[in-house]
Amino acid sequence: MSETQMPTQRTRVVREPERGVYDRAAAYRILDEGFICHVGFSLDGQPFVIPTSYGRKDANLYIHGSAASRMLRQMKEGVAVCVTVTLLDGLVLARSIFNHSMNYRSVVILGKATLVDDPEEKLTALRALSEHIVPGRWDDARQPNERELKATSVLRVAIEEFSSKVRTGPPIDDAEDLAFPTWAGVLPLEMKAREAIGDENSLAGKAVPEYVKGYTRKG
Repeated sequence: MSETQMPTQRTRVVREPERGVYDRAAAYRILDEGFICHVGFSLDGQPFVIPTSYGRKDANLYIHGSAASRMLRQMKEGVAVCVTVTLLDGLVLARSIFNHSMNYRSVVILGKATLVDDPEEKLTALRALSEHIVPGRWDDARQPNERELKATSVLRVAIEEFSSKVRTGPPIDDAEDLAFPTWAGVLPLEMKAREAIGDENSLAGKAVPEYVKGYTRKG
């Protein structure tokens, strides 16, 4: 069942509010299709934004990083963060440069990032990260050993305070520009997997896994 989340004062879409989406299932679809999130936070009074991989397990977002990261070391007690994920679906070419736009889907999550200390949850989170990127790979590859687990940090952000913003459709031109003699419309964009390339150490005769050959980001 889909759940509509009432926006908070911080997550309500103000600019072009008609594009705001507060449905949890819609936000999950965007998160599950994306690869990279950007995490904004303050450290020693200075603002930072870092790109990193992530995975979702139910209503938690898990963020991967190195245990040597200065940011992650500061987050043991929890740090307020803003996490964003954006998917670009098309370039919108209007008759005027001013009205050019993009079709996109985005999610903003506000919350507190905390380090995952529990070993079982940490493995669950790393599996979620792996399966988010390439479903089926976790069970087919060597899983993390104790040394690698110690060198890896995972942050948890509860998906509680969030909103999505979506832009679809053709250009929106001013009425006086409709007669301007230029083409207008949408140039759709998509991420597409190409043919997999095995490395030089791949076992002779070892077939490319089906989850690689049939890879796609959309369900």
